Amino acid sequence: MSFQITTAFVQQYTDNVQLLVQQKGSRLRGTTMEESVNGKNYFFDQIGSTSARQVTERHGDSPLMNTPHARRMVTMSDYDWGDLIDKFDRVRTLADFTSPYVQNAGFAMGRAIDTVILTSLFATAYVGETGTTTVAFPGSSVIPVNFGGANIGLTVEKLREARRLLKAGNVDMTDPFTVPLNAKRSDDLLGTTQVTSADYNSVKALVQGEIDTFVGFKFPHTELIQVDSNGYDRIPAYAKSGVALAVGMEVTSRVTERSDKRFSTYVYYCMSLGATRMEEEKVIEIKCTTP
Repeated sequence: MSFQITTAFVQQYTDNVQLLVQQKGSRLRGTTMEESVNGKNYFFDQIGSTSARQVTERHGDSPLMNTPHARRMVTMSDYDWGDLIDKFDRVRTLADFTSPYVQNAGFAMGRAIDTVILTSLFATAYVGETGTTTVAFPGSSVIPVNFGGANIGLTVEKLREARRLLKAGNVDMTDPFTVPLNAKRSDDLLGTTQVTSADYNSVKALVQGEIDTFVGFKFPHTELIQVDSNGYDRIPAYAKSGVALAVGMEVTSRVTERSDKRFSTYVYYCMSLGATRMEEEKVIEIKCTTP
């Protein structure tokens, strides 16, 4: 057969579009407090604890306790996503990319929500009447990377210590607790648990996805875990009431033609939100070595 037969070879393409691997939307929304808000900034008002006074005299004055008040501020940030589907490209491809672009945009917005939540857990909080006073994340709420031994990853001992710190801070233990994990930390949890341990079967089931709760924590998977300046993973353990997500505008989508782009199809998504740590006692950081 002729050596030029290659020019007659057929190129065949699928008309199905597959999205590449990615975190498909938010996995942490619902693990925090959430409020719908209006405005650039939003304030959460709080009141502190008081003590009862023993009555030591008959017909004495009524008590006046002077209840402490506090306030936390959330600053809203805007996010958007957009891309064009050219009309000329439509006639050159078998697939319709509109629906995959819409899906891709929605997934990106969900991941942005998780990033906002994860960032707020350890970020500086803004408090006071006008939100001008800063509160840094306290070192007393950090479980060091070498807790329980040499520099190590996530262990059952670290999870128990996180639970102990939350209880010691008088956090309501009926509050839902969350520990987001990446794949490495899930593997750590199984790998550092001895076969003879009473925890082994529970941890094994957790990693295999058969259960989703261990020592009082739920473990959503995300690869968006933050890393500190030393290269350590910052694994958060937090109560739902310890973090607030303020949503100024829900994820909004628009698919339309743009006359300024030769009437190409434009896929657009946007949202406005912010988050803050509500109480330092309700958020714990677990330091872990990175892969």
